[in-house]
Amino acid sequence: MMNRIIVDADKSSFSLNIRELLSYRDLFYVLSYRDLRVRYAQTFLGLLWAGIQPIATLMILTLIFGRAISVDTGGIPYPLFALAGMTVWNYFSFVMAQSGSSIILAQEMVKKIYFPRIIIPFSKGIVGFVDFLITFLFLMVLMFYYNYTPTIRILYSLLFILLTVLASLGVGVWLSALTIRYRDFQHIVPFMVQLGLYVTPIAYPSTLIPEKYLLYYYINPMAGIVEGFRWSLIGGLPLNQYVYISFVCAFLLFISGLIYFKRTEKIIADIV
Repeated sequence: MMNRIIVDADKSSFSLNIRELLSYRDLFYVLSYRDLRVRYAQTFLGLLWAGIQPIATLMILTLIFGRAISVDTGGIPYPLFALAGMTVWNYFSFVMAQSGSSIILAQEMVKKIYFPRIIIPFSKGIVGFVDFLITFLFLMVLMFYYNYTPTIRILYSLLFILLTVLASLGVGVWLSALTIRYRDFQHIVPFMVQLGLYVTPIAYPSTLIPEKYLLYYYINPMAGIVEGFRWSLIGGLPLNQYVYISFVCAFLLFISGLIYFKRTEKIIADIV
């Protein structure tokens, strides 16, 4: 008996057909594996680039913020402080940058066959985990070097990693849908990634932000997530009450992104 796939154009924009997504999981794996191979194909250093990039950024931040400006990190060695923030930020920025133009780059496949289009930006989240794990490994080595032993708080890091994934996929889904309609976002996204590095407490602690601006500062979902992830691994200053704003924004970003993408999905093949 042949399996039938029913495409319902009148389906609610608020529904996410989990069963349909699971039926296309093989395509999801293939797209993820393809992106991973293409990214490091014909490179001399291969996966080492995933470690070289954060180390180079860490050296620059250490020279500028750690030595030239000497920001107060609450007694935490600056390289450890910065790398803890970069670990989750690099994942977020990768998914954000790659998802924006993901459907545009896959337009030939989108035009020819039917499949849940959301699989395309979602697959970028898997590829980003490779870089995340390599950077996390460097972080563990640095913690050992500075004699930092994780406490029971490290269990909270799983929560902050989950929030990072939600925020990353939320932004990625939003950008992939918006880029279909407005190609200008292909040029805006790199600027957003650069700006995000400086409006997120990676190179500096949030204590440098005047309290009257903290409410707006933590609307950035990665602001609270970066601080929470850093706190769960190396301690430091306790989390303030504003971090929960970032957590809520991460969830809202993910849910609203799914809704907007589902509304746009009906016409993707026509306007891509």
